[in-house]
Amino acid sequence: QVQLVESGGGLVQAGDSLRLSCAASGRTFSSYDMGWFRQAPGNQREFVAAIKWSGGKTYYADSVKGRFTISRDNAKITVYLQMNSLKPEDTAVYYCAASRGGVYWRPVEYDYWGQGTQVTVSS
Repeated sequence: QVQLVESGGGLVQAGDSLRLSCAASGRTFSSYDMGWFRQAPGNQREFVAAIKWSGGKTYYADSVKGRFTISRDNAKITVYLQMNSLKPEDTAVYYCAASRGGVYWRPVEYDYWGQGTQVTVSS
């Protein structure tokens, strides 16, 4: 069992930065691939970024590539999403999720989800 708690969301202006954190509980955290997803009102949940359990491989949606960076600290059982050059279209609830492996961009591949943190970017 893995429990996930996101934090770090807020209201910022376009061009600003935010760092989201996802604190996990559970001794097996280091064996899970981790992902960040987001969901805006009226939209489906969409993939943002993912990182393999070892931290050696990362993946990004085209819409955030070059602006967002995912990282993890297995000792602190935490995964991060550094978001730079934020745009109004980045406004959404951001969720972190844990997966035992599979297609990294598919929400159905993730076994555990956090409750989400709101990110709002004003123009």
